[in-house]
Amino acid sequence: MKYAVLKLPRVSDTALNYDVRYVETLRHPFYGWLGLRPALAQHTAAEHDAMRRWAAGRKTLVEIGVAEGVSAVALRQGMAEDATLTLIDPFHLSRYPVLNFMKRVAHRAVGDERRGKVVWIEDFSQEAVRSWKDSIDLILIDGDHAEVAVELDWKEWSGFVRPGGVAVFHDACLFSGGWTSSEYGPVKLVDRLFRKGSVPGWSVAEEIHSLIVVKKDG
Repeated sequence: MKYAVLKLPRVSDTALNYDVRYVETLRHPFYGWLGLRPALAQHTAAEHDAMRRWAAGRKTLVEIGVAEGVSAVALRQGMAEDATLTLIDPFHLSRYPVLNFMKRVAHRAVGDERRGKVVWIEDFSQEAVRSWKDSIDLILIDGDHAEVAVELDWKEWSGFVRPGGVAVFHDACLFSGGWTSSEYGPVKLVDRLFRKGSVPGWSVAEEIHSLIVVKKDG
């Protein structure tokens, strides 16, 4: 098994469950790098399928926040054969930056898929956007989860999404058996923008577990 996704229901507020039981004792990315466990997703199987489905046929995709790369795997599995997937993550949380096992696991997981091309930008999204010029078919926002940071990613990147394109927020909805709470930054932002208010030119296209997809008119 190359990757493991979360299963439901969750048993507590601190534990996330995977189909591979031994994963719980091998959570550190070091074990993933050694090949003793698969790359770990931070999303459910239903969310994985949704990301793959929304990526289908799209040619310019961006993900903010990569972790061990399983959401990027979903996007690459679905995107067009000639697509480019740009992955943005500073990978700055490693205790040992030279080794950075999470980055190594991510590169291997994403590299195991061969569809299209992948570009890695090892930087913060607010820095990467300064030199960005291309229109985007799909953007997945899953970086810093502070409300102000999620809103900044939305404001700085959503303008690049072409008509008919989509923005996907992860950890942005409450759902039965899930891990999100009303205090999550993505939940607060999505509630404010798309539930209590509206964003001109955008509408909610789908919600599945913690994932919400908003589509640009056109």
